[in-house]
Amino acid sequence: MILAGRTKARTDETIAAAVDKKELPTMEPGAMCYMMSKQGYGGDSIEHWPPHLMFYYSQTAPATWGAGLPGSPILAMSDTQEHLTTFTIGVQRWSDGTEAR
Repeated sequence: MILAGRTKARTDETIAAAVDKKELPTMEPGAMCYMMSKQGYGGDSIEHWPPHLMFYYSQTAPATWGAGLPGSPILAMSDTQEHLTTFTIGVQRWSDGTEAR
């Protein structure tokens, strides 16, 4: 949609409406992303995160995984607009096998 010239705001509205109408499927349990490259770019606010894994679930309470509890290595972000919870777990090594500090 962005490539077709829509604004980000309009694109976000369209996607949120499609999710609300159940025109888009829910995230399959266990969908995940590896973010372990030293060359990765985290965006303008955080140039580079440490290596980590991300697991995606449709609207799951962060406490289900123990996210945010004292001593827990799990972070969680809930996006109510996209009906998605992302669980993030840091790992000790980069994809090339070197230790992350």
